[in-house]
Amino acid sequence: MAKILTKKQLNPDVYLFELEANAISKKVEPGQFIILRVDEFGERVPLTIADHDAIKGTITIIVQAIGKTTLKLSKLNEGDSVLDLVGPLGRPTEFEEAKKVCVVGGGVGTAIAYPSAKYLATHNVEVDMIAGFRNTEMIILENEMKAIANDCVIMTDDGSNGNKGFVTNALEELLKTKEYDLVIAIGPIPMMRAICDVTKAKNIKTIVSLNPIMIDGTGMCGGCRVTVDGQTKFACVDGPDFDGHKVDFSNLVERNRMYRDDESHQCRLMKEEVK
Repeated sequence: MAKILTKKQLNPDVYLFELEANAISKKVEPGQFIILRVDEFGERVPLTIADHDAIKGTITIIVQAIGKTTLKLSKLNEGDSVLDLVGPLGRPTEFEEAKKVCVVGGGVGTAIAYPSAKYLATHNVEVDMIAGFRNTEMIILENEMKAIANDCVIMTDDGSNGNKGFVTNALEELLKTKEYDLVIAIGPIPMMRAICDVTKAKNIKTIVSLNPIMIDGTGMCGGCRVTVDGQTKFACVDGPDFDGHKVDFSNLVERNRMYRDDESHQCRLMKEEVK
């Protein structure tokens, strides 16, 4: 079992948990994830490791309470434990020799983008960050991003923080005066796709982190298959990071919609149960 040492609510739907995970904390690299079960009746849920402390033996995950398991998890408190977790899984992000990088996060995807930006900043790489949210209330990790980025631009759909627009608008503005070796985009599929459209036109290598349906996390079930450069890949063992200019986003959208109606029904029932 993994004990919850810290719990923080970052916005109305998003929670941060620091968990005891000694072995994982000493092995994890940026881009990797865990698979977690809340209890013996729980499903296996993949969650990116947002931070870690090898000395304390802890990992940090950031969770949006939107599905049955994440709603259950959001009700746990400091001192409680989750049944089990396994990791680190997936391939670490390959930054190659990039010296100037722009990291773009969308919504809760910012929690996945941040550890890559933090890693780069501590390895003498010039890092800018862009993050997009629906409104000011939904913003997470603002202080953490500003602490490690040379330029940090936070956009909101409604302009409630003073910057109205999309992350693509912010990236296009930065590209008027800056050049990047690499762009990392993590968030909703339409956002990652739009960022790739901007960077492809300027021939800037772009990494995206994909979130297809995932079950076992070892490449055996095939549920997380994605099409990259015309080939079938498994996000759990070949990714989750891929060259964004080679991803078949249309296929990814279609696969992620397969169980949308069932998920929406179950989520409504679960929300009634946990009120």
